[in-house]
Parts: sequence; C-alpha cells; structure tokens
Amino acid sequence: MDSFFINDALTKAITDYQKSYTNKQGVLYNSFLVVVIRMLITIYSELDIVNPLSISNEELFKNNLTKYGYTKNRVNLFLENLKNYYHVEEYNAKNTIKFRNDYFIIIQKDLIDMFISKRNNYQVSDEETKDFYDLLYTPNSPNPLRVSFNFLMADNVLEVDKYFKNQLANSGKKLIPEEKHYLNIKAYELLNYSMDDIRGMDSKGIDRVNTQVYDYFKIRENAINKEYLLDKAIEALERENNKVTSGNGFVDILLVLSVIATVGMLVAILAFVVF
Repeated sequence: MDSFFINDALTKAITDYQKSYTNKQGVLYNSFLVVVIRMLITIYSELDIVNPLSISNEELFKNNLTKYGYTKNRVNLFLENLKNYYHVEEYNAKNTIKFRNDYFIIIQKDLIDMFISKRNNYQVSDEETKDFYDLLYTPNSPNPLRVSFNFLMADNVLEVDKYFKNQLANSGKKLIPEEKHYLNIKAYELLNYSMDDIRGMDSKGIDRVNTQVYDYFKIRENAINKEYLLDKAIEALERENNKVTSGNGFVDILLVLSVIATVGMLVAILAFVVF
C-alpha cells in the first residue's frame, strides 16, 4: 500500500472487512484486525467506521470514536496500539524467533473501554452487550476460530473475559432516588401530619413516619397484609367517631325523646322569660 488511512493497520483492517463481510464464516472475516473493525461497528455503526475512509477524512474517524465519551488521547493511543499489533505480527510472520504480541490483549481492553464508555453515557440493550461480548476473544466465543486464536495468543485465556465482566459490573452505576412509599392520607392526619409535610420528606423520613403510623394502630410492620389492616383500622375508627345511634333501637328512641323533651323545656323557659 502506497498511502494509508491514519496508519497501515487500520487501512488493512477496514479494507479486509470490506473484502470479507459477504463470507461471514471465512478466515479473513474472523481474523483479528477484521474482528476489531466489527467490534467498532458494534459500538458505533458501520457508517461511523467505514465511511471516513471512503471520503478520506481521518479527523472524522477519530471524532466518531469520541462521540460516546471516549477521549481523543485514548483514541490516538488505541490507533497506535493497533499499528503496533500489526507490525509485531508482520515481524513474526517473516522471522523464526517470534515475539509475544501483548497488543492482542491491550487492543481488546481498549475496545471494552470504548463499549463501557458508551454504556455509561447512553442506553445499551442486553442484545447489544451480548453481540459485543461474543466478538471478544474468550473461551466462551461462539466462533471456534476466535477460541483457538485466543489460546494461541494469550498467556491467560480468561484475561479479556474477566476484564469485560469486571468493567461491566462496575459500569453505569447511577444514583436512583429511593421510591417514596405513602400510606393512607388519613393515617398521617391522625398523627398531625399534612400531606404536604409528607411529600416534603425524603424516603427515609417517610419510612420513619410510616413506622409511627403502624405503632399507633398496633399493627406489626412485618405483617404481610399490613396496609389492608391499616385501612380497616381507619374505617373502624371513622365509624366510631361518626356514630349517630347506639346500635340499640329502644335506647335510640329514648335518646330521641330525651332530646325532644330537652328542646321543649328550653322553648317553655324562653317563652316564660319573654312574657
């Protein structure tokens, strides 16, 4: 190649991808440099990765790799690592004494960091995560060529697998506000809290008041049906407070007659005073 897009390794990787993507079971499509391009496409898109070469825009390619939060310095380091991997492999192909190619692991870790950067800043589905993971060189790869190449290249065949899983476990940890759990508003009012008071509390404050509510009604907080019991207790209390009869018909008649008699006496007294 007389001229390169950014460097000879990236130019070969994208060119080989374009040559081989119609033969997905072929050796070239599953070679390391092409798989690197496939991983980049999984993280970004084919347009982001392939199109800049078509229009010879190196800066656009680098910018595309930063759009999910990966820094420009780390992009340049990744491209340098890719070039170094390619040159070590070229040397090993021509010489009897072979050098261990540590860039095989380093580049995959770079790609994992790119993926995690996207995951931390954008919504990434489980399917996208699996698609990316399946392209890594691990003993769990669905492709036997990648499994074999991993055993050939890596001192620790689980290194990439463990790195991905550790990074994934520590990614996307955003603080989610704890859910506020409200009880029957009438229960709060009985304890002299307004609903505005309750809504102004954080979840822990509301939990403390809820405990006071259950204590007030002598309901165990570990009861499975505690909210049902609370509602029933409030209904019973309201019935007690709003009673208009004694529950006994004869007694109720006497009560009514006594009220009438009392009213009659008051009327008579008022009339005597007036006249």
